Amino acid sequence: MAPLNPYLAYKRDTSRLIFWIVKVSNAIIASSSTLPDNAPKIPNTNGQVTVSSLVSLSKLIAKHIDPIPSAILALFDSVIQARAATYEAFQQLVANKSDPEIERSNVSHKHFINALAEAFEALGGAAWAEKYKLAGPPPDDQADLEQVLFANKFAVLSLDGDTVLEDEGASNDGTDLEPQQHQAAQRRQQKKSSGKGKKGKHGKNANKKKKQNPPAAKTQSLDDVPVESYRIIQDEEGIITDYLMAVYALVQEWAGLRAYVQGLWRDVAYNGLNSAVAGALSNMAINIIECSAAAMFIDFPGHDSYETVMSTITRGNPDQAQGMFHLALHEISPDQASTRKVQEIAVDVKEQFLIYAYRDLIDFVTDFQKTRGGKPTKRMLNQIGNWDPNLDLQHASETERLKWRRSYTINWLYDLVNIFSSIVVQRNTIRGERHVLESVDWSTTGPWDKHRRLFGLNEFAGMVTHLAMQKPGSDIRHKILPHHVFQLQCIVDSLTISRGWSLSSLRGHVLRAPPQGFRPRRDVDLFLDRENERTGSGFLQAVDILKQLFEEDGILHSDSNRHEANYGLLEAVQYDFVNWLGESKYMHGLTNIPPSRFSTTDSNGLWEYSPFLCGVGLEEGLREAYQYSFIVLDSLPEPILLVHLHNMLVQKGYIAEPVGLYASFQELFAKSFFADGKVPTSNFGEAVRARIAESRSRRSGARPTFDDVKELRTTRFFKTKSYLMACHGAGWNPDRIPDSDIPMPSLLGIYRISQTKHIADPITGQKRMEDTDLVNRARAKGLSEEDLMAWATFLPRIVKEEQPLPEAVREALVPKGYRIGNLPEPGSKGGNHKLSGQDLLDLLKLDISNDICGDIPLSSLNYVWVMVRFMMLFHQFEEELGKLRNPLYVQAYETDPLWQKQKRVGLAYLALHLQDEECLHVMAREFQNPRTGFMTHIYWDDLGSTRLRGEKPRSNRGDDELPDQCIVM
Repeated sequence: MAPLNPYLAYKRDTSRLIFWIVKVSNAIIASSSTLPDNAPKIPNTNGQVTVSSLVSLSKLIAKHIDPIPSAILALFDSVIQARAATYEAFQQLVANKSDPEIERSNVSHKHFINALAEAFEALGGAAWAEKYKLAGPPPDDQADLEQVLFANKFAVLSLDGDTVLEDEGASNDGTDLEPQQHQAAQRRQQKKSSGKGKKGKHGKNANKKKKQNPPAAKTQSLDDVPVESYRIIQDEEGIITDYLMAVYALVQEWAGLRAYVQGLWRDVAYNGLNSAVAGALSNMAINIIECSAAAMFIDFPGHDSYETVMSTITRGNPDQAQGMFHLALHEISPDQASTRKVQEIAVDVKEQFLIYAYRDLIDFVTDFQKTRGGKPTKRMLNQIGNWDPNLDLQHASETERLKWRRSYTINWLYDLVNIFSSIVVQRNTIRGERHVLESVDWSTTGPWDKHRRLFGLNEFAGMVTHLAMQKPGSDIRHKILPHHVFQLQCIVDSLTISRGWSLSSLRGHVLRAPPQGFRPRRDVDLFLDRENERTGSGFLQAVDILKQLFEEDGILHSDSNRHEANYGLLEAVQYDFVNWLGESKYMHGLTNIPPSRFSTTDSNGLWEYSPFLCGVGLEEGLREAYQYSFIVLDSLPEPILLVHLHNMLVQKGYIAEPVGLYASFQELFAKSFFADGKVPTSNFGEAVRARIAESRSRRSGARPTFDDVKELRTTRFFKTKSYLMACHGAGWNPDRIPDSDIPMPSLLGIYRISQTKHIADPITGQKRMEDTDLVNRARAKGLSEEDLMAWATFLPRIVKEEQPLPEAVREALVPKGYRIGNLPEPGSKGGNHKLSGQDLLDLLKLDISNDICGDIPLSSLNYVWVMVRFMMLFHQFEEELGKLRNPLYVQAYETDPLWQKQKRVGLAYLALHLQDEECLHVMAREFQNPRTGFMTHIYWDDLGSTRLRGEKPRSNRGDDELPDQCIVM
């Protein structure tokens, strides 16, 4: 599912193509007693072919297979198109400015393309291309590709010297071919040696020579060669060409993703998008760049740094590279049949290739290293001092804007490193410890990570701090990877956009009036509510109130330490939020640490001037609040008891209309409260026992780690992960999220199901979805096989007007009272639709918005306030039933020693089993005093839908969504 940039797609397609060619040609060689003179006589055993042998193997295959599978020809065509597109781009580069190395590469490139075209032609590619020129590839090409590649297509029969390929017989891995290959080679060898020859020598010498022959080497086999390792062997020029292709694709990818991420922060500032949504999606965009670069440069070890990438694409001189790259805007005709170029401009190389951001980072690190004291040198201070956060960017010149941005970037990096390194620096200066700064492990896996200094940017801060703390003059350029520079660029862009300045690949500097009243800390302040302005919403106040209720419960049970561990956990989280989220101790000054570089305007400038930090920090804060709240919830009896009591009172008619908070909890976390997630309609007391017994049977005997606890792997009841937890646990790589962590409903879940393999049912023979966790959960919700199979026809293009979700599907998937974003637009082609990086982020944006502030908002609910509500409701029960001297109350709280240490458990247990009329009437009344809804305790003022303030859904494409147009680089 992970999006592949053009180079990675080319690399994948090439490996698959060579895999098929090698397997099929090996099968032909194995079964043929005679072969053409120009055909290989020995089967391939390493999965590698030369350019010339690719042509000869294709011609051999064409003689024995007719027709060639359409999916293979489509694969071949995609490889040629990828090479041709890059060749054309490089041709334009040398047309603009001569470059001997690129010219040599282009000669090699052209030879490679010609060989591919010859092989394609030999397999019947020209006729195939003509057939589908207008209609496009047949709908089942992609669906059939894996079947063609990996099914038993390589079995061979030899009939009177003629070779026939069958669909059955040989193993998928080619092991059955080896004896045939050996026998065929022997037959051909015998034919070659027929006729008269010299007689062999006899006697002692011959015997000695025979004995001295070394043992036969182990025969090479394709068994252990993965599909990814099948490739075309190239000379040095070919390898350079491949590296140029990789670099070109990576730069295109980050340019597109940068525009997308700018759109996110524009929505935060101008349209009210929650900054945690933008923060989470920014993390995913950064991960896409990181994964793409890692996958590409595995073939080019030592050439993965940003410096090498940039030197390659700019030919070592960014100034001279200006004018080499162009963007063209094409208008698409209404019938989609033709395009017309309406504009073409030269790319701003330094801006779009992130060179400004990289140079600012290098200049900062170089300057910091000179003293490692946290203060800029005098020379640097002359450049970045007196930064004005209120500069009128609309009326500033381009040079002034660039200088303003550079000053901000370096000042902000100084604050970031000073606060992140403060724990170690203070140990050295105050305690006299001797930590060698250049040797300290600043990473999130190092020993200092347990000391909180920051939220949301710890990995990035650790990387920059490591570079800055090296000895003066240390060369650190090789350690800076493309995704590091991309991340810094996103951080800086978030501020400039909030001040009305964005960068367009087509339009350059785009200026508008700054948003009215926007504050980067807007959503962080709502989450924490430091000033206690919104009772029932903010996290900080909730912890203080819950502490009081914990103490009262301790008095009730004569155990002052009853909730000590739970409160200690929440208090630690509260302390970190107060001191390091949205604000930091740094704003008040840290001993022996230089003051903030923004002290003259706002000593909290690290946060106040960084929407990006506020967004990713809030995302981590929401995630930690959810995790630690669930750990505490899991240890309390009140949540389970109250949901069971509420359900019984509703089922028996004591409560006419379910109370929102408890009904929502029951709907969202049914498996937490009920055995197998099934809501009971009778035997209510036994239902509680069944759920407790179920939790005991699932407990593991292994000693849990801290990660096990934090990831809710050790909880008995509350195990549901939020969407943010699932994304973070996968390293912000959606491909790594296990099916079990993907909620249903969600668009990611639906998309995963649409990509699921179709198999033939062994009993009925009909096609159905392969059994996966998501498919099984969808079936359990009542979806038919027909509904599931229909999802394979949906083309995930969310950027257009959304299509309605079929009503039957919606009813089966969506809990009552909730909504979900609509399905992507139905497409005309079959399954296996792949998403681009921006399309994937568009899809995930809907799911993440739903989790944080939308239609299924697990991360928006303040669970600490919910615990306060639960504890207070039991207090209400106790007061009212105590006044009435209700027999169940008296038994649980006064007379029965069984309940001495668990009085509330006793009251609920007796109420569920004995169902005393007076007790149930009192409880029903108090459940509705007041009738608390889910919305009462969310962090935000309101839950918005996934659409921004009533706008139509749109993509964050940058360049202001030019309709019916496309941009080509």
